[in-house]
Amino acid sequence: MKKILSVIACAAAGFAVTTPALADLQLATAKNCMACHAVDKKLVGPSFKDVAAKYAGQKDASDKLAAKVMKGGAGVWGPVPMPANPQVNADEAKKLVTWILAQK
Repeated sequence: MKKILSVIACAAAGFAVTTPALADLQLATAKNCMACHAVDKKLVGPSFKDVAAKYAGQKDASDKLAAKVMKGGAGVWGPVPMPANPQVNADEAKKLVTWILAQK
């Protein structure tokens, strides 16, 4: 019985660790981020790993990028502008940016 409980506890712990990352990937997919971005390769826009590397250590990166997610932007990654995303609210933008900046 202890062995079964131990296995269940380990599985639950693993699920708890991986669920936030999956949830944010799911949010990025639901909000159409993945139409132009990928986690580890450039599509129309930069990969999320490249964004995380570029903004690593910048204290204002989260706020700056959350605003860019909602309002769009241009000129940072080349000539293709990032369109505004009115379907993303402020809380969702913060959650997405936190996840993006955690990519390594």
